Amino acid sequence: QVQLVESGGGLVQAGGSLRLSCTGSGFIFRLVDLAWYRQAPGKQRELVANIPVDGYTDYADSVKGRFTISRDNAKNTVYLQMNTLKPEDTANYYCRFSGNPQIRGQGTQVTISS
Repeated sequence: QVQLVESGGGLVQAGGSLRLSCTGSGFIFRLVDLAWYRQAPGKQRELVANIPVDGYTDYADSVKGRFTISRDNAKNTVYLQMNTLKPEDTANYYCRFSGNPQIRGQGTQVTISS
């Protein structure tokens, strides 16, 4: 059974940092392109960052220079380091197979207070 489980969300003040983790199981992790998405109430889903199997990364303009995506294939985990957080970063963050929107985790809530 393919599964993605996120953790690391929480409530922090603007300017703070969080590191999200997403651990996968039931598939060969190192062979899968992965991404972090976020969705806030009333807003469209947004692709935050993408990390394919070759390790090349790309980011939404809104998070460039503040967020870093990485993966540890030995631990079956993809990370999202988020620095200099802003209230507009408040959302539910989830990881997903880049090529299959059906395979995603439940997400972890990130709330940034001003």
